[in-house]
Amino acid sequence: MDISVVAVGREDDSPVDEPLRVAVLADRLGYREVWAGEGPTWDSFVLATAIGRATERVALTAGPVPVSVRDPFTIARGTAGVAAVTGRPAGVALGTSSKRVVEGVHGRPRIRPAAVMEESAAAVRRFLHGVPGEPVVPGSSFRRRLAPPGGQLTVAAFGDRAIATAAAHADRMLLDIVSPEQVSALRAKLLAAAERAGRPAPTLAAWLPAAVDPEPESLAQVLGSIAGYLTVPGYSDMFTAAGLGEAVELAAAGADRDTLLRALPPTAAGAVGLVGDLDAVRARIDAYAEAGLDEIALVPATAGDPAGERTLTALRACVTSRADPAGDGTQALRPA
Repeated sequence: MDISVVAVGREDDSPVDEPLRVAVLADRLGYREVWAGEGPTWDSFVLATAIGRATERVALTAGPVPVSVRDPFTIARGTAGVAAVTGRPAGVALGTSSKRVVEGVHGRPRIRPAAVMEESAAAVRRFLHGVPGEPVVPGSSFRRRLAPPGGQLTVAAFGDRAIATAAAHADRMLLDIVSPEQVSALRAKLLAAAERAGRPAPTLAAWLPAAVDPEPESLAQVLGSIAGYLTVPGYSDMFTAAGLGEAVELAAAGADRDTLLRALPPTAAGAVGLVGDLDAVRARIDAYAEAGLDEIALVPATAGDPAGERTLTALRACVTSRADPAGDGTQALRPA
């Protein structure tokens, strides 16, 4: 099990530079990779570059980037630019995002998202492996000048068609806010899709909310992130099966965020993340590993825990004890 850290700008009252604080802390603690999340506040390539300039070692992944907003060449160029400026490997994650973001923020149509994802993933993969001197795109008189960025191509997937796209083109498939039971089912689909595609299965990662010994504010922040998924197909079924049917019904009826937060019990946070005392979080890491997850990308709660320091520090100790039983620091932050 690999452990990485997500630095994403929350669209709330959090400090605007909070993703940088999270990333710098993750680098100092020795985590191997930081994801620079995209949102209305931060462009993921700008954020990844800023993180690279402010840190010393972490590998960088930009995104998930909405494929309905950026064309494949722009995505690959941005990734190569991050690597060139920071001097370290950079990868990119692709996602379909939502109508709220694609149409509501960017003013772009979100039409045939699964097909656009498939087309983008195939094209981005080719562009990421282009070498200097080649045409920037087939038939162009412009020549590629930047070296390949050297990082992974990740595809965020949940539905069957997106999983097939990840299996055919990605180095890694990304899930978001899932239970161990969902991981098990989705991994089986990924393995089957990879077999059909005739290539090794991508590794499987998940962004998971994390809060060790959470303050009330931390717990509320995690529950708020869950509330946004209550009406998403597939997720709504999972939450209903977990005993959160009332909240799912309220969300489907158009209830506001505050109403949904009141309907979500504190235990909901632990159903799809790493929330609780350190022993409980260790047990959840084991459950995700047994379900077939290869990588946990920690999304640390920062309300009541600036930069997620309490959580990231506690989980660093947890991960190090698993990866380096001799205690000499010779192995990476990877639990067995």
